[in-house]
Amino acid sequence: MVTNQQVRELALALPGASEQGHFGKPSFRVGKKIFATLHEDDRRAVLKFPVPDQQALVAMEPEVYETGGWAHQGWTLVNLKRVRKARFVDQLELAWSQVASKKLRADRG
Repeated sequence: MVTNQQVRELALALPGASEQGHFGKPSFRVGKKIFATLHEDDRRAVLKFPVPDQQALVAMEPEVYETGGWAHQGWTLVNLKRVRKARFVDQLELAWSQVASKKLRADRG
């Protein structure tokens, strides 16, 4: 399980990350590119994954991951009440890496 506050803290700890509103919800960005949004009321996050990773996650754990209208771009809903924190940390970093510059990714190691 991951709390809304943990999502915020983990996202903002990534290099170059900032928080900005997006259609009334917090979004986490690198520059102008969004890598995650937080749906605080229903305890879900939306993360940007490579489409093959998204498809595998949804097939393996449909109670944790689901797709919506932007699935073709890799956007994936994550149920924060069901996801393990360690796994979410890895997935948030993957989402960040989808939009971060080569320099930021290289600096991260």
